[in-house]
Amino acid sequence: MVKIILPDGSCLEYARRVTPADVAGDIGKRLAKATLAAEVDGKRVGCDEPLPADGEVRLRLITQKDPEALDLIRHSCAHVMARAVMRLFPGVQLAFGPTIENGFYYDFLTEQPISDEDFPRIEAEMRKIVQDDEPFERVVLPRDEAVALCRELGQELKAEHIEETLGDEATVSFYRQGEFVDLCRGPHIPSAGKVGVFKLLSVAGAYWRGDAAREQLQRLYGTAWFTQQELDEYLRKLEEARRRDHRVLGRQLELFMIDPAVGAGLVLWLPKGATVRRELEAFIYGELLRRGYQPVYTPAIGRVELYETSGHYPYYKESQFPPVDLAAYRDEGEKYLLRPMNCPHHIRIYQSKPRSYRDLPLRLAELGLVHRYEQSGELTGMTRVRGFTQDDAHIFCTDEQVADEFRGCLEMTQYVLKTLGLENYRVRLGFGDRSSDKYVGLPETWERAEAALARVCREMPGLPEPHVQVGEAAFYGPKADFVVDDCIGREWQLGTVQLDYNLPSRQRFGLEYIGTDNRPHEPVMIHRAPFGSLERFVGMLIEHFAGAFPLWLAPEQVRVLVVSQKFEEYARQVERRLAEASLRVGADYRPEKVGAKIRDAQLERIPYMLIVGGREQEAGAVAVRDRLEGDLGSMPVEAALAKLREEIDAKAVRQVAG
Repeated sequence: MVKIILPDGSCLEYARRVTPADVAGDIGKRLAKATLAAEVDGKRVGCDEPLPADGEVRLRLITQKDPEALDLIRHSCAHVMARAVMRLFPGVQLAFGPTIENGFYYDFLTEQPISDEDFPRIEAEMRKIVQDDEPFERVVLPRDEAVALCRELGQELKAEHIEETLGDEATVSFYRQGEFVDLCRGPHIPSAGKVGVFKLLSVAGAYWRGDAAREQLQRLYGTAWFTQQELDEYLRKLEEARRRDHRVLGRQLELFMIDPAVGAGLVLWLPKGATVRRELEAFIYGELLRRGYQPVYTPAIGRVELYETSGHYPYYKESQFPPVDLAAYRDEGEKYLLRPMNCPHHIRIYQSKPRSYRDLPLRLAELGLVHRYEQSGELTGMTRVRGFTQDDAHIFCTDEQVADEFRGCLEMTQYVLKTLGLENYRVRLGFGDRSSDKYVGLPETWERAEAALARVCREMPGLPEPHVQVGEAAFYGPKADFVVDDCIGREWQLGTVQLDYNLPSRQRFGLEYIGTDNRPHEPVMIHRAPFGSLERFVGMLIEHFAGAFPLWLAPEQVRVLVVSQKFEEYARQVERRLAEASLRVGADYRPEKVGAKIRDAQLERIPYMLIVGGREQEAGAVAVRDRLEGDLGSMPVEAALAKLREEIDAKAVRQVAG
């Protein structure tokens, strides 16, 4: 006899072996039709998964109303797509086909290239499969039989995956749908007819198991939704995202470049982009000084032993540039590493002299350049790079000061985001996974740190209710990440505040301060970065503002335009006056019609245009044109200057516009 407990607390008992589909059918026909999968004692399973024959089971039936539902249909749609591709491209080998944010992809090894011109016929074949509505059937085989089946099907990549990656598994599962059989953990929806609406989006290159020395694959991306309206809205947002792509706008507006001769993932800031960066740096440094931070500068390279002590080198070894071994050509035994993080350098500054409780909290801040060796296929403009600048700071404090200091870091991040009009965000608490060996330190230390962090976040006024994500902590401690929504609803993980009891410990750097009892104590460290990475942050701002930065950040804040060249002398006087007032001013004295000059300034996202003609010259005035609001009429030069200055000083973000 099995007792099944439903989410509302009601119970069903069965003397026979049943599946979630059986339970849904007994509750009601409508629920049976709507059920896509189930959760059994916290584990997601398919509708046809047999439940235990006896004991007590907690069962939750998953329908379209549940957050997991879209992921389920996208996973199944990836299988439908793979089946269609195998029908149309004989001899295809399957690699991996996971779901991703807003969609899915599948990697294929095929001699015949797949292009976007093939999408209509692939989609047509997918629609046939969906219309046939065949069930997804789970098949479990012993590992050796599974390898033999993959080889019989000509799926050598899958066979290799079972042998080399799933070597500890006694059995593995497949999902069969008609003639299509695929190695898969599952679960899937009951049948293909529940897939909904879908669209193939793009095709790209990939490597088997991410190894550039292995087989080159074709990665086919798609998306799936429950309704056509949802799909249309997503495609609209996708098109808007393409229009705002910072890689395209960065080139058009001459903000940054990435030059293969310099190196992949290494950003060259052009003068206009450097202006945006410089303004952000001045803003953040002003806030740091106001909040009691002390700026420092440290080198972008250090001895490997420093990062071995911190744990960054062994824990992040695969994502770092290899050490420089001086013994190879300098007859010296030292090895140096491009620093992956700034914190070990700041720790050594802390250790440069004895510290007392009177010195704490000590807040050290730096815009520090760090390097990570990201895979070439993962590099994306400014948002995923190999060299980036963190607006980094490390606070060394007593245990009693942790709550106030952590709260201060959260408040600063809130202030930074509010100043830039980024007020739609959530807070994600990254906690450690006790079952993982990824994290350093004692369990009781982690519990204390996580409890302190959660308590501060819950008590913070104006902070959205945080949600916990286990397994997302830094290797040395828990953290609070700010996940920001941009103007078209995309999420960006930006600012972070991290609590660290481990790097200061005796097992790592052995930091100390002399307490009120005249005895040594370990300080606590807080790592924080409101921007996160300047490269990523500016890349996000380019897309959020569609290149039209607020006046205080704009590389060129105002442009003087002449109606005719005979007014150039007066226009140059206006230009000089604006420059003397520290505005970033440009001018257009070309012998073109003023309408063409206005259009060019609009396309270059210039916030304000000051137009000079005969009437303006006589009155000592300018005609003011706002990029967002259009013609504001004529006003004296000093009045126009005061208007611009007021908006700059307020760091106003009037609206997001393309």
